[in-house]
Amino acid sequence: MDENSNYHQIAQFSARDAEAFVKYEKFLNQLVDSIDPLFDVAPPRFSSNTRGLAGNWDNLQSWRELMRALGKFRGIFPDVYELITAPIAKVLNKRFESDPLKATLATDGLIGSSLGPSSAGSGYVLLHHVMGRLEGRKGAWAYVEGGMGAVAETLANVLRSAGGEIMCNHEVEQILVFDGKVEGVQLKGGEEVKAKMVLSGATVRETMLKLLPEGSLDLSVKAEVEGIDYSSPVVKINVAMSRIPDFSKSGNIVQPHHRATIHLNSENMGMLESAHKDYIAGKPSEKPFMEMVIPSSLDPTIAPPGAHVALLFIQYIPYAVTKLWKEKERTDFAQKVFKQIDDYAPGFSASVVGYEVLTPDILESTFGLTGGNIFHGALSWDQLFFSRPSSNLHGYRTPIQGLYLCGSGCHPGGGVTGAPGRLGALTALQDFRR
Repeated sequence: MDENSNYHQIAQFSARDAEAFVKYEKFLNQLVDSIDPLFDVAPPRFSSNTRGLAGNWDNLQSWRELMRALGKFRGIFPDVYELITAPIAKVLNKRFESDPLKATLATDGLIGSSLGPSSAGSGYVLLHHVMGRLEGRKGAWAYVEGGMGAVAETLANVLRSAGGEIMCNHEVEQILVFDGKVEGVQLKGGEEVKAKMVLSGATVRETMLKLLPEGSLDLSVKAEVEGIDYSSPVVKINVAMSRIPDFSKSGNIVQPHHRATIHLNSENMGMLESAHKDYIAGKPSEKPFMEMVIPSSLDPTIAPPGAHVALLFIQYIPYAVTKLWKEKERTDFAQKVFKQIDDYAPGFSASVVGYEVLTPDILESTFGLTGGNIFHGALSWDQLFFSRPSSNLHGYRTPIQGLYLCGSGCHPGGGVTGAPGRLGALTALQDFRR
């Protein structure tokens, strides 16, 4: 949807907000331009142990990028500081009057996070979701033709073309360590793969507390890892449908809104607050807020003609609750969600031909996402930039020589950016060349 269409859609709720939204977008774009370069450099280190001349040079480059970003905040620093530290409700209430607009924007500060609209720090989560650019468009999101597996396959083909080997269905049981140095990995079944370097894209806790041999880490390091916040309130449901959801009584016809993020149970901030209060009380939200995307509305390769696929992000649902669920409880939850979607798109439930429910505990056991956290750790200020994954365990090197972290638990955090992997690989390459 272009800027002119946005303006007219928002003006239906508030002419004042239509004007304010233009200024808000300009402010966010200015902020993204300032911070975006920091996503491409490792955070500067405070330690004097910078590993030689090359390490000192890289550290200087990181400090320079940070100073450059701060310099671009001239004139807007108070607004920047408020956005990255304040509750998203406070940020949006100061700028807009229309509840539908505020609630729609607020979900970007909440999705994947255990924070609520009135929680300090939820403003940064929103900023994280508008970072980056795609094909020259700032903050743009996109569908990959063929689904997200096409991204992995493209990267795999590049590796193979360079002579690399990929071993699928070979689960790593343990990282081999001798005298504080990595020696490779041991696979389930006993086979050993020797290596001078190991890069792990798994979560930090999975890597350092489950894959390393017992006793490999000092107790202080172990405590750092155990202290990382992996809480997650998200249940994901992937849905196969016989037709496109009909939100506007237009029949089985793809409309512009089908190609955007669709927000449900979030017409006002009160609904978001209520959903979060249920979560804080230790129970699933009675009316969880949902984000729906329909990639088949743009990509016909992932569904038969006329049929569609929807991906639902639903929160807030506590990990401790879903861990006790059996198949019946997961089915009951899905049916409850589908019935609530019926209120917006009549007949949605009847169109469902198949689905899978991925609760936080299933995301953990199936994909190794500790706590089910899609960002490999909360995007809170104590776990960002200098302090990601934690204050005394930041960067991509580990206390084990030759073992590197390159997953989203490292700076700059979650999202399909490739940045943590690139920065982790560059760090390993720098050490390899030394």
